[in-house]
Amino acid sequence: MSQDNVADILNQLMNARRAKKTGIVTTKTCKLLVEILKLMKQYGYIEYDIVEGKLTITIKEMSKCMAIKPRYTIGKKEIERYVRRFLPARNFGYVIISTSKGLMTHQEAQEKNLGGSLIAYFY
Repeated sequence: MSQDNVADILNQLMNARRAKKTGIVTTKTCKLLVEILKLMKQYGYIEYDIVEGKLTITIKEMSKCMAIKPRYTIGKKEIERYVRRFLPARNFGYVIISTSKGLMTHQEAQEKNLGGSLIAYFY
């Protein structure tokens, strides 16, 4: 295990999906991970619950979720380039960007005319 909780948990989710499991239970949590999970839940890809320090994530409709390493810092004009790089098709999936206004998807960042740091993607 590395020191990057976000990458570790997203890899565990992908491994569970490949093994045809419905979810994972872990004790690793951080604020960034919880915010990413909120976005994934908002778009219907997962369900999650935190009870007594244990994070339970249930996979619903997800093909892939990965952390982006290294975390590139991009301007508002470069978002489309990275969306084409990480997502398989237009209007299919989301790239999560950490902006000065908090975490948001690439679509929200483009609407608000913000750049930031690439964190993860899922579809």
